[in-house]
Order: sequence, then C-alpha cells, then structure tokens
Amino acid sequence: MHETLKFHFTPVDTPQPDQANPHAKASTEVAGVVEALRGEFGEAILDLMVYAGEHTVYVEKKRIADVCAFLKDQQGFAYLVDLGGADRFTDEDRFEVFYNLVNIDAGKRLRLKVRVDEDDLHVPSVTPLFRAANWNERECYDMLGVIFDGHPDLRRMYMPEDFEYYPQRKEFPLLGIPGSLPLPPQTPEGDLTMDPFAAAHGSKPVKSFEEPPSEFSDENSEI
Repeated sequence: MHETLKFHFTPVDTPQPDQANPHAKASTEVAGVVEALRGEFGEAILDLMVYAGEHTVYVEKKRIADVCAFLKDQQGFAYLVDLGGADRFTDEDRFEVFYNLVNIDAGKRLRLKVRVDEDDLHVPSVTPLFRAANWNERECYDMLGVIFDGHPDLRRMYMPEDFEYYPQRKEFPLLGIPGSLPLPPQTPEGDLTMDPFAAAHGSKPVKSFEEPPSEFSDENSEI
C-alpha cells in the first residue's frame, strides 16, 4: 500500500441558495418515481436532492443494484445513459458513484448516487442489468479505485495493471508522477522517457527535429 500523495487545499466557495430553474424540462419531474422508490425500499433511500429542477436520489450502497432493477423493470428506466465517479476528498464517504437513467417511453430522467468510503471501496455492479455499465465501471475502477463486485471483467481500462495510483483522485498531480509510467523512447534505440512532463519539472526534452539519427532508416522499415 503506497502513501497518500500530498494535496494542497484551495478555498471553497460559499454555496448559493437554490432557485427555480426557468429552463427546467418536464423530463426531470419525477416526484412520483421517487415516492415509488421510497415505498419499495424505505430507509435504503437515504436522501433526495432537487437542484435546478433535477432530482438526485441517494441510495444505500449495498442496495444500488436492487434499486436499478426496480427502476428498469417496474418504472421503465431501461436506458443507462452514464455512470461515473467523483472524489469528494472527505474523511468519510470520500467517493461517490453516480448513475444517470432514462425512461425513453415516458421521456423521464433520474440520477442516482451512492457514497463509498475509502475503507470499503466495494459497490455492487449493475453490468448484469445494463450492458452499457461494463466499460463505465471499468473506467471508474481504473481512475478512482472503486471495486464493482459482480462485474464480469473488472480490470484497468487506460492504465497498466501494475500502475500504483488512481489518476482522478484529487491528490494525484495534474502533471503526473515522474517515473511512475515510463513512456516509449523518441527513437528505437533511445532510453525510456521517465517523465511525461519533463519541461514542467525543469528539464528540456529534445525537440522532434533535433532527435538523434536512428540506425533504422525508412528503407529498412517494414511499416
């Protein structure tokens, strides 16, 4: 287990009071669906936030697959538009996973969220319900480290399997971590590039037109 990287805090703006959204659409008016969820799942529906006319339902983490199944089978929300995660960088329930669902026939949309504590990164997968969740959950796992139990092929999507960090966590530097991900050399016989942002860290990489000559000529290339 590697150490948590240093993080520099920035001031937080004071929240503004909610106001009526003149651009709100009928598609976000889903009060009846929310009541159906409360009637079916009771205390597993933790909270409801309505902002700018849009409903966000906070669901107990272990019940998220059950809630999605109910919405799909009983309420017609058969289209998973998007799924992703966010790092709230809080002491408790640090991470958040969101689910955007749409009932195409009724023209309604609903957002679900679950909170995930850093000490228990497991969330039930909804891939068995929505095939579209497959790569979304993989990306969330790759970028934030959230583990989706029941996923048929949970592995990293962009980063190497042995990469130690999660790039969308807020302590991860915007310019990357020198040496953490060696990149290919500029010429076939050159050294690996250990710093993807060398110029930002005080080094001046060779310009493309100044690259040293290679023993591999165009005539010998198979490309």
